Amino acid sequence: MKQLWYGGTIYTMEKEHETVEAVLVEDGKIAETGSYALLSKQADDIIDLKGAVMYPGFVDSHLHMIYQGQKLTRLNLSEAKSSEEMLTMVKDAARKTPADQWLFGEGWNENNFSDKRIPTIDQLDSIRKEPVLLTRVCHHVALGNSTAFAAGNISESSLSPAGGEIGRDKNGKLNGLLFDQAMNLVTDAIPKEGEAYIESLTELLHLAIDDLLSYGLTGGHTEDLHYFGHYMNPLTAFHRVISEKQHFKVHLLRHHAVFEEMMQESAKFAEPFIEAGAMKIFVDGALGGATAALSEPYKDQPTNKGLFIHTDKEFEQIVKVAREHNEAIAVHIIGDAAAELVLNVIEKYPVVNEKRDRLIHCCVLRKDLIERMSHLPIVVDVQPAFVSSDFPWVKDRLGKSRLNYSYAWKTLLDQGIMCAAGTDAPIEDINPLLTIYAAIERKRPGEKHDGYIHEQKLTRFEAIRMYTIGSAEAICKEHERGMIKMGYDADFSIFDRDLFAGTPEDMVKANAVKTVVAGRIVFDRTKE
Repeated sequence: MKQLWYGGTIYTMEKEHETVEAVLVEDGKIAETGSYALLSKQADDIIDLKGAVMYPGFVDSHLHMIYQGQKLTRLNLSEAKSSEEMLTMVKDAARKTPADQWLFGEGWNENNFSDKRIPTIDQLDSIRKEPVLLTRVCHHVALGNSTAFAAGNISESSLSPAGGEIGRDKNGKLNGLLFDQAMNLVTDAIPKEGEAYIESLTELLHLAIDDLLSYGLTGGHTEDLHYFGHYMNPLTAFHRVISEKQHFKVHLLRHHAVFEEMMQESAKFAEPFIEAGAMKIFVDGALGGATAALSEPYKDQPTNKGLFIHTDKEFEQIVKVAREHNEAIAVHIIGDAAAELVLNVIEKYPVVNEKRDRLIHCCVLRKDLIERMSHLPIVVDVQPAFVSSDFPWVKDRLGKSRLNYSYAWKTLLDQGIMCAAGTDAPIEDINPLLTIYAAIERKRPGEKHDGYIHEQKLTRFEAIRMYTIGSAEAICKEHERGMIKMGYDADFSIFDRDLFAGTPEDMVKANAVKTVVAGRIVFDRTKE
């Protein structure tokens, strides 16, 4: 059966401003593009866009889908404007949370607090004796109460694990904070097995995918296979949600801790809707928690350069395992010292089979590092909304001298480096239009300034391209995804207004009216 789309503006994204009048689809692929008069003769079904605007399917190149589902169900602390307001929100949630359940919260950010103060373990203990665990917006820091710490066997005499830190106050007492790998001490103690648990993950994925589809997203590159017990727990959930419906395309990055086991057991996927991705590795932490690995100390913490999750030798060995399986790596990098470590190793052990390594975030770089990156088969996975979230406080954290090569997406593109765009959801809002706005304006909608490091602003075409062709390049599928072109996947994001027209603020007001995956309408706002 052949399906014809017409009656609106259809951007191919192959060239800036390039449009076609009609698109013919057959068996989930674009069979032809051209004039309505010619193509309508071949069509069995004709769909009128009624003035809507069609783009190649938007794909979030970096997110955590199960965590996004959790965000939709847990206490949302992202709107707290002070430590007291945060504690009030926790008190309200505690009254509604059964005593046999943990109280989980998400998204607090002390940099947005008027008092810049993080609540303490004692304050959480005074609210609730049952476990409380509150994850910072960056997901590299958590705040817990004494019962949560006890579940993870953390006491005053506990030593910090490699790649993490157990927080203490000025007197050496536990303050409730856990940084990076130290969080695992508590999260690993939460039960994560059994059919009921898998079904809970399935429900979270249903919520997350419905949410993503409502924003016009046709796919996502996600990393979920290490945090929910055995890797088969989340993988089973993905199969239950996607394999039958075939309504969303996921590319599953495989954390290095489960990668070898998945290879040895020949873990099953379901292409093209569930695909196996690169080996995921964390190298450092985050700027918000001052754990990103920098080559020079933090400006506001002169004795701190952040932390590395792995030693140089450990990281090299992990990469060698990926290469033994002819696989690329996808590496979390925030600081320039972390980027330098990664470049040293991938230059020594280059990727094969025409694959590309993925460097995720790359928030703080240097000129010499960007030059080295330009000669490697890589894609940089950027999150433009980090700019609007991290500024202005990040200027004090890094100092002025490092800003020229920080959040430098324009410089990367100008150097010919492929870039894909995502949100790191639940870290940032999943709405792709907010990310695109942040890329072109370098601020939040409504803010009255010229943008942070305005020289790094992207054009609208560059920003939208990172969500279409860029995301395809990240998985070496730019020859079949990311454009509206003959032979490409019939994945479309359809909005009620032209994202290339009007002001940037007008653009953010757009709504997805239809989301199409493999030629099928999987979200239709008119039928909600």
